[in-house]
Amino acid sequence: MPPLPKRKTSKGRRDRRRAHDALKARNLVMCSNCGSMRLPHTVCPNCGFYKGREVIEVEKAKSE
Repeated sequence: MPPLPKRKTSKGRRDRRRAHDALKARNLVMCSNCGSMRLPHTVCPNCGFYKGREVIEVEKAKSE
């Protein structure tokens, strides 16, 4: 038989071990071109600009 724990792990000890498992909020920054929120060091998905210049061309949605 494999070794087993001699005592039940208490709820307090179990929860203290899981104290760092919570999800953290994403660090969003404002786009300098369009003002929408985006992830840092990434191209803006809304306008396609990065560091003040257009990197990708984004198609505008047609309003019909």
